[in-house]
Amino acid sequence: MLTLKTLKSPKGAHKNIKRIGRGQGSGQGTQAGKGHKGQKARTGGGIRIGFEGGQMPLYRRLPKVGFSNAAFKVEYAVVNLEKLAAKFDSEVVTRETLIEKGFLAGINKSMPIKILAKGEFNKALTFKGIEKFSAKALELIKKAGGKVENA
Repeated sequence: MLTLKTLKSPKGAHKNIKRIGRGQGSGQGTQAGKGHKGQKARTGGGIRIGFEGGQMPLYRRLPKVGFSNAAFKVEYAVVNLEKLAAKFDSEVVTRETLIEKGFLAGINKSMPIKILAKGEFNKALTFKGIEKFSAKALELIKKAGGKVENA
């Protein structure tokens, strides 16, 4: 019978860690793999990333130019019309219905939504509260008799 007392991990599942600085018999005694003295042998020793021994580091020597808008970029959860056509039948498409039908999961639930026009689309759907549409997607929605309502 399997109980907590008799429970064991399979052979080879656990490997002993190398115990450094535990005496001569361990094979890692004396300097414990740190060599002889010096900054890197000390507790808390070592140098920060980018340190070049006091020389002006590369990241400070190079000119800083330009501007990156990456911090302000708006990312969208993308949904294709082709997939919407497969699961929706002339109903209202909102964030809630997209989440309910499994189009948005995880972080995409809170991101703004963008509808793209990939594939065939011929259902008259009403879109409410969707932030963005591609030009082709709007064209296909209008052609199929659908509506886009913002609010």
